[in-house]
Amino acid sequence: MSKYHNQKTNGYASKKESRRAQELWLLQSIKAISDLKEQVKFELTPKIGKERASHYIADFTFTEDGKSIVEDCKGKRTAAYILKRKMMLYRYGIEIRET
Repeated sequence: MSKYHNQKTNGYASKKESRRAQELWLLQSIKAISDLKEQVKFELTPKIGKERASHYIADFTFTEDGKSIVEDCKGKRTAAYILKRKMMLYRYGIEIRET
């Protein structure tokens, strides 16, 4: 069992993420969104000396109405996630859509 009681479903980290993936793939099939990608990695800090780089991995990215969207399916907003969300805004100017 996972730390936050989510159940891996259809290869996704949770039932919620699996359902959202199905919705997004359907939206792409009817051309409501485009360029759908899963598990997209963004570098937040580069490798510095012996310290490893840090990353945020988005559940989904896609284009909607000509705008790039970065989306994360959230059940619980952890302190680490909140920090990474702020770093995404600071470094890339990206506000993460939470579903």
